[in-house]
Amino acid sequence: MKTITYKSTRDDSLALTASQAILQGLSRDGGLFVPSEIPALDVSLRELAGMDYRQIAYEVMKLFLTDFTEEELKTCIERAYDSKFDTPEIAPLVHKGDAWYLELFHGPTIAFKDMALSILPHLMITSARKNGNHNEIVILTATSGDTGKAALAGFADVEGTRIVVFYPKDGVSPIQKRQMITQRGANTLVVGIHGNFDDAQTAVKNMFHDRELEQELAAAGFQFSSANSINIGRLVPQIAYYVWSYAVLLAQGEIREGDPINVVVPTGNFGNILAAYYAKRMGLPVAKLICASNENKVLFDFFRTGTYDRNREFILTSSPSMDILISSNLERLIWTAAGENAEQNKKFMKDLAETGVYTLPEEMRAELKDFCGYFADEFDTADIIRELYFDEQYVIDPHTAVAAHVYQQYREETGDETPTVIASTASPYKFTRSVMSAIDPKYMEDEDFTLVDEMYDLSRVPVPQAIEDIRSAPVLHPLTCEREEMQQMVKRFLGM
Repeated sequence: MKTITYKSTRDDSLALTASQAILQGLSRDGGLFVPSEIPALDVSLRELAGMDYRQIAYEVMKLFLTDFTEEELKTCIERAYDSKFDTPEIAPLVHKGDAWYLELFHGPTIAFKDMALSILPHLMITSARKNGNHNEIVILTATSGDTGKAALAGFADVEGTRIVVFYPKDGVSPIQKRQMITQRGANTLVVGIHGNFDDAQTAVKNMFHDRELEQELAAAGFQFSSANSINIGRLVPQIAYYVWSYAVLLAQGEIREGDPINVVVPTGNFGNILAAYYAKRMGLPVAKLICASNENKVLFDFFRTGTYDRNREFILTSSPSMDILISSNLERLIWTAAGENAEQNKKFMKDLAETGVYTLPEEMRAELKDFCGYFADEFDTADIIRELYFDEQYVIDPHTAVAAHVYQQYREETGDETPTVIASTASPYKFTRSVMSAIDPKYMEDEDFTLVDEMYDLSRVPVPQAIEDIRSAPVLHPLTCEREEMQQMVKRFLGM
């Protein structure tokens, strides 16, 4: 098997192993780690159609994490995709209307982040052991809603780690917030910031880039790593579920081997759709990658115009995990579109940091032809939730609703009837108020946990254990801070 190394999107000279890149999280030059090449699937699609989720995860991940032994990687996979998931399929594929919904929310925190964050702690501890690392690993993460809880659940009480999560105090759903602030674990810290997700993400990145802070941490026996999708150990496991969805369609006779599919992904930070793009480059027959945005439609505008411009009003929506104006993972795609030219990519990122804007030349825009972008406003989102419930008796969350509406737009505009998979990224039980009031405004005044019971009455889908667990759980993380105080909060938590 070919050895894959990792370099930075801002420095071609680096050549880290997968385990080194996972441990480091973010390159010291501010760039993101990218594989030296995208490996091709080395088993046939027909063979994949006969495998379960864990087997497919191994076939994908072995090609990227080439310094892991077969035993190490299979152990990580078995520990990740176990009874924490409430269905043996791990990620069921459900046919409703004109699309297949890839349900990525059957893990312990009922959001798609579980698909990668259930395995990341095992990959990270294995990586530390492989590299003789004796520092305590401090997972430093900004979240727009779901990454935080999934990371907390994965790393809570994992020996040799601590985890700090910052979230926008007023920018997540009540249930998302309660999931985080009730998190148990002596090695966990959760802090709400006065600001939005981009403020939190920028401050976290600045801490990663602070060489003086890095030296202070090392002297105290700590080192930072990331659980955001900027960590390649988050991104690689996500590729597996797109391969899985194709294998399921093939096994069920919905497509023939080699037939193309489209993929629709609700996205803010661009990691989830980037994983689908990597799956395509591995040889998965994906025709179109349809990027679904909410009213913070910076990615929609980018794919339509070639200009990325974060200088706009930040809008709080019913799909808060997509309320993002700086899509970090897009940098990996820009680096690819630039012909893997780190200097060119660095210039774009410098322009983004200094002016908030960069524009791709026409020859680079041509490299993005596999992508298209659409968006849904709040009315569109509520409308499709209501429509799917009454037409299909299927209840979806607002993020999935954005994608479902976008798919309708895409079909109306193009007439394309290629079989299509929609990434369903969160359980509707995480967003009870938005979902129930979309179905019927009479629910608007009810309490959040009353709405949970009312949603069960409507859908007959069992209430997830993750919701039952937080009904009466005590608040363990009441702290809030200004964004300028985030570094101080981390140091205090570490006893520095």
